[in-house]
Amino acid sequence: MANIARQFSSVSLRRTFSRQFTGQSSHDPRRNNMRFSFGRQSSLDPIRRSSTPEEGSNRPPHQLAVPDNLDATMQLLFVECGGDVEGVRDLLDDGIDVNSIDLDGRTALHIAACEGHVEVVKLLLTRKANIDARDRWGSTAAADAKYYGNMDVYNILKARGARVPKTKRTPMVVANPREVPEYELNPQELQVRKADGISKSCQGIYQVAKWNGTKVSVMILDKDLYKDNETIEAFKHELTLLEKVRHPNVVQFVGAVTQNVPMMIVSEYHPKGDLGSYLQKKGRLSPSKVLRFALDIARGMNYLHECKPEPVIHCDLKPKNIMLDNGGLLKVAGFGLISFEKLSSDKSKVLNHGAHIDLSNYCVAPEVYRDEIFDRSADSYSFGVVLYEMIEGVQPFHPKPPEEAVKLMCLEGRRPSFKAKTKSCPEEMRELIEECWDVKAVVRPTFSEIIVRLDRIFVQCSKQGWWKDTFKFPWK
Repeated sequence: MANIARQFSSVSLRRTFSRQFTGQSSHDPRRNNMRFSFGRQSSLDPIRRSSTPEEGSNRPPHQLAVPDNLDATMQLLFVECGGDVEGVRDLLDDGIDVNSIDLDGRTALHIAACEGHVEVVKLLLTRKANIDARDRWGSTAAADAKYYGNMDVYNILKARGARVPKTKRTPMVVANPREVPEYELNPQELQVRKADGISKSCQGIYQVAKWNGTKVSVMILDKDLYKDNETIEAFKHELTLLEKVRHPNVVQFVGAVTQNVPMMIVSEYHPKGDLGSYLQKKGRLSPSKVLRFALDIARGMNYLHECKPEPVIHCDLKPKNIMLDNGGLLKVAGFGLISFEKLSSDKSKVLNHGAHIDLSNYCVAPEVYRDEIFDRSADSYSFGVVLYEMIEGVQPFHPKPPEEAVKLMCLEGRRPSFKAKTKSCPEEMRELIEECWDVKAVVRPTFSEIIVRLDRIFVQCSKQGWWKDTFKFPWK
């Protein structure tokens, strides 16, 4: 967790560093303290750098001496930028990797394609240069050659089977790189494998990935969410809120990819999985475990609802969005993914309801299900349903499918019966659940009130000697 925080805090610094020193190697940036440009840059780079060589010099790049403080990769890129075929051959013969990259993911083939050096391109191809390598903006050598009108190079690359990626822009792309948000992550730093899929939702697909060597959870957003301007504006606002969220019972937001397709939200990864999967394996939980889990969820939700300057309403609280932490805590996840229209300080409405709301989610509040105005009490309703499932060990109205259960609860106002014995679910707990999922939003308690009542239940039942295993490790 500390490792993620340290890496996340350095995102802005790394981005600034990369742009200021456009010609540095990814192997040891500290060795290259000279500021110069290779000339033409990626066709998809939002920064249109000038074609001038080293600052203060009127000489073309091929007449410049190779600076002594460049590492091997940068020597290769510098020499081939000037079209020096023999110099490139000598460096490759010395063992420099033809596919080594700078901080922007640019290879020698990218640079030669931009500059139109046909002979250098031919040499690099004979040395097995990766013809489809992409830089940090997703551009290939062929795309760069075409962009700068170097058709001889473009035709050579096309004849070798090079693919030209279509230019894909997201609605959140900024014109000025200085406006890129602090939470923005370089998608090339994310290693996502399709085989590591976690689950699907109406917003997109959750997958496991590695970010700079650390396992993270990646939410790959559905492209249909990009089309609505109101949704995008709300999404920007939510990301700003997510960036500020810090609580032991809330999953940590790492960053997001908004300047490239696909757009992604990255958060900390929990190998123990989610509460929904845990309940499927364990069934009904012990009273002490129910209480401990309930307090973890309530504390995380209370923090979100008390966020300043405005609360973060989850609107999709369910067992699948509650993660199991290795340290014995539950953490609320999946918040900030549903876009709202703010009607007042405490009233909201879901934007693009059909795309955002999962109508098979049996925990969704009736007002949200019916696409009506709602407030923070919608999350209290969902909490009551989650609490019921932990006590009973099954979903409401089991074995009916979730789609039918949610209709019974949200459209007909019916509620499932309690089958657990009184000792497993004391009367005070039943009363709390019934108030949480009350049809009238005004009856539902806030999470600060829920925490107080759960603490009171714990004290009362402890005095009666019911929960002797309260402080045992919860996964056993």
